[in-house]
Amino acid sequence: MLSLNLVFMGTPASAAPALGALLDAGHNVAGVFTQPDRRAGRGRRITPPPVKTFAEERGIPVFQPASLRDNADSTAQLARLAPDAIIVAAYGLFLPTEILELPRLGCLNIHPSLLPKYRGPSPVVSAMLEGETTTGVTVMLLDEGMDSGPILAQVERPIGGAETADALTNHLFEIGAALLTHTLDEWADGELDPTPQNDADATFTRRLTREDGRLDWSEPADALDRRIRAMTPWPGAFTTWRGRTVKILSARAADQHDDLPEDAASTPPGTVIRWGENSIGVAAGNGALKLFDLQMEGRRRARVWDFIAGYQDFVGATLGD
Repeated sequence: MLSLNLVFMGTPASAAPALGALLDAGHNVAGVFTQPDRRAGRGRRITPPPVKTFAEERGIPVFQPASLRDNADSTAQLARLAPDAIIVAAYGLFLPTEILELPRLGCLNIHPSLLPKYRGPSPVVSAMLEGETTTGVTVMLLDEGMDSGPILAQVERPIGGAETADALTNHLFEIGAALLTHTLDEWADGELDPTPQNDADATFTRRLTREDGRLDWSEPADALDRRIRAMTPWPGAFTTWRGRTVKILSARAADQHDDLPEDAASTPPGTVIRWGENSIGVAAGNGALKLFDLQMEGRRRARVWDFIAGYQDFVGATLGD
């Protein structure tokens, strides 16, 4: 195995395993590029990206440009680091041509989908919303397009019926970290032939907004179930009641094993129904959604029985008003 001189680019916690895997494989990471510190949390304190914290704990120089476009200083810094390859994992910034052409082995990217499906910024969420049962990880060479470069390696992975987007994303990047180190060795040794993507099969995703978390009760219960899991942790699934936001933190579509109330099928979508002694659900366009954890605007997360104890008129209410 060759010991390569690398630059790593990544930002969230899900990207840190890839950086760790490169270090464990014996490569030298000369520098880490990550996004600038930002305000986060209820106190809105300035918080460093998780990859920055990870890198600093291991004594790796960290660089945090707000953009790489028309950024001569960052390009010069990268040239001084002289990487054999640049490794990208959920970085979130566009790499211009002068950076893509800088390393002799190119820029390798971990993308959490089976490209060419689900190119763009929200591949995991989009796959879940579409009801996919299988997803995966792709290690690819970056080009000037959006996730359109040739593929070096792919691994499939089933999507669990109760998985949230954050849990699935984290696991995909763990798989990607292991795939990356193996693929990088083969690529450096000249043992891989990149496979061009078929653009005719490409699908595209977009950046999420808060409105993507709004629940439309006319949709089938299984689609609502997927949306709640897909919007975890951000922007979070929500509805409204009496002009206030109610977050639906945990729920499940009814199946054949559930003892649905007799009138559930004829209940208008969005109506809160009692479901046994200590549970509630919401009628959907088809079926019903059983609720487990909710959060009223300005309040803490609550289990369903505590929630209905505090809001006894919630049962029978119409949500989304």
